[in-house]
Amino acid sequence: MTVAWSSPPLPMPWYRARVEDAWLETRTARTVVLDVPGWPGHHAGQHVDVRLTADDGYTATRTYSVASAPETGRLVLTVQLVTEGEVSPWLVGEAREGDELEVRGPIGGWFRWDEQMPEPVLLVAGGSGVVPLMAMVRHRSRVGAAQPFHLVYSARTPDHVIYTNELFALARTSPGLRVDRLYTRGGLPDDAREPGRLRPEDLPGVDAFEAPPVVYVCGPSGFVEAAAGILIEKGHDSGAIRTERFGPSS
Repeated sequence: MTVAWSSPPLPMPWYRARVEDAWLETRTARTVVLDVPGWPGHHAGQHVDVRLTADDGYTATRTYSVASAPETGRLVLTVQLVTEGEVSPWLVGEAREGDELEVRGPIGGWFRWDEQMPEPVLLVAGGSGVVPLMAMVRHRSRVGAAQPFHLVYSARTPDHVIYTNELFALARTSPGLRVDRLYTRGGLPDDAREPGRLRPEDLPGVDAFEAPPVVYVCGPSGFVEAAAGILIEKGHDSGAIRTERFGPSS
């Protein structure tokens, strides 16, 4: 008998990345544009590891979702400040054009979307969980896909909404894209919805779509669990609900 031995998978390489541009999205969230020579590209919804190295050789690594539509040689990250963190304070408060870091990826095979998927799409975001979902919205717009997209975005207040101007513009100019904003702490004076946590009436049931949608939910663990429970109660198949969650140290 002949036994065929397979080689172990090669370790995922680290790529040198250079900060090309950066700007604040909110008081505590910042978008960082990275030039990454050799970057092979990614799928909308995937994430990367980011590694910083201090002068004394100490390294710190954290994982962040990619905010940009797929492309090679370039990455866009949007990072929410975690005050006790080791990486986000630098990315949000200190990174400047020309600074260098390392990235590894892309990572994630389940929580991703591309234009070959024919189903309608429901996106449910809590806070900075909108980042990978925004990559999907941007990719849909870039390729001119026709699948209906419905984004339900829960944030503390209007000042905490990331990508607010871009979302407003895309909702007006991209046929088939609907964007609903919900606020948990304080909304706008003319809002019909009282501020508060996610409620069953905030999410559409499966019968609101012409065909059962694929659903992506991203946010803090409690938010994701609550959203998934509501979605199942409203008729969505649990197998069609893809979730990604983060904890306090994300």
